[in-house]
Amino acid sequence: MCRPATDHHSLTPMDSRSLGLLIAALGAAAVVVGLLVAAGAFSWFGRLPGDIRVEGERSRLYVPIVSMLVISVVLTVLLNLFLRR
Repeated sequence: MCRPATDHHSLTPMDSRSLGLLIAALGAAAVVVGLLVAAGAFSWFGRLPGDIRVEGERSRLYVPIVSMLVISVVLTVLLNLFLRR
């Protein structure tokens, strides 16, 4: 039996201009994040209440649970705002 045709959103290949713009945008975003990290804008990361920090005599363990939740919520909101159809 044949399957009925469905109208799913299919992935289409990117042309070289779109791919170049995507790579340039990702590079610019990496530069901006790098500058923010160098300036100390993320000094709060790993220091929120709920983040686990264990420092021993010879070792350190950081588990930034709450920090990652905050980043996840912010990215989810931003992506939903900008990528809505």
